[in-house]
Amino acid sequence: MKSQVVIIGAGPSGLLLGQLLHKAGIDNIVLERATPEYVLGRIRAGVLEEGFVGLVKEAGVAQRMDREGLPHGGVKVAFNGEIRRIDLHKYAQGKQVIVYGQTEITADLMEARVASGAPSVYEVENVEIHDLMEDAPYVLFEKDGEQQRIDCDYVAGCDGFHGVSRKTIPETVRKEYEKVYPVGWLGVLSDTPPISDELIYGVSDRGFFLCSMRSNTRSRHYVDVSLEEKVEDWSDERFWDELKNRLPDEVKNDLVTGPSIEKSIAPLRSFVCEPMQYGRLFLVGDAAHIVPPTGAKGLNLASSDVNYLYRVMLKVFKENKPEAIAQYSSLCLRRVWHAERFSWWMTNMLHNFGDEIDRKIMNSQLDFYTGTEAGLRVIAEQYVGLPYEEVT
Repeated sequence: MKSQVVIIGAGPSGLLLGQLLHKAGIDNIVLERATPEYVLGRIRAGVLEEGFVGLVKEAGVAQRMDREGLPHGGVKVAFNGEIRRIDLHKYAQGKQVIVYGQTEITADLMEARVASGAPSVYEVENVEIHDLMEDAPYVLFEKDGEQQRIDCDYVAGCDGFHGVSRKTIPETVRKEYEKVYPVGWLGVLSDTPPISDELIYGVSDRGFFLCSMRSNTRSRHYVDVSLEEKVEDWSDERFWDELKNRLPDEVKNDLVTGPSIEKSIAPLRSFVCEPMQYGRLFLVGDAAHIVPPTGAKGLNLASSDVNYLYRVMLKVFKENKPEAIAQYSSLCLRRVWHAERFSWWMTNMLHNFGDEIDRKIMNSQLDFYTGTEAGLRVIAEQYVGLPYEEVT
């Protein structure tokens, strides 16, 4: 087989990149180790920046998102028993975010991929990437016990933290940075109406909480727990009681409880791999970076990588500028480190990791950044997402 671009990974970043390239007339093949059903079963993020929304529209896959997505012009922060609203429209030049689940985006992209006729191969094994420093790299994989080969021009590694792409870069070339936080987020998905029309991030004497949603009838709630906790020890009743004990009085009675659809504990960490490119291989999304979910940057940061790689590929294939690939890693990493810093800062400000003086300082930060014009602007501009740089 031959293709201009091989995309390893059929999550939202791989599928979005594939759809954009296909619409631009750039051949690509998507390889995925799991089944489509498994990919769709992963419960992930749901807050989309305008940059991500714009890419989905450019890919021609925004119809259901436009119809069912929930525009949010603000976000709320609860501390000291009160709730303060950050007006995104006011403090971020009229921008907003859209709440639309990652599962829904992935389903839309899968459907568009099938409709386009562009090839996807699921349930592949033993993927190997070869000759990345040469002019003609190739990818080997096994499907139904038979080894197959794809000759290509470039490889996009969209296969997540545990995938083969990052590990293909020699250890002498890549440098990895990691910080593991001392808590995890216990999350519950339920078919219950949201407690508020906007997300509420909060901190209480009992710990962090987040009241989020996937739609007007489906909610996603979180509380932080120690890394020693096991999800099977948390009954629905215990979770709802704990969440209610953390909520401010003004919204406690608005909480509607119900059976959980999904329940899990996600550890919090920050991770970055540099560089994000090795020869003709480009790392995209979780293959290169992980952020704690506090700043709602994980999926949006992956879409930022997709944006830059797509623009680079347009330069290469449509303008005959192969030298454009040299920009990719530096363009991505500038935005990655900004998002890492914002996510780290939000995480520390909303969790109790230190001693009493640290908590007092974090409380003072919350007061400043949610109570002054300058502070509100800082949070709003970063929450809606920094603008993409131009690819030259």
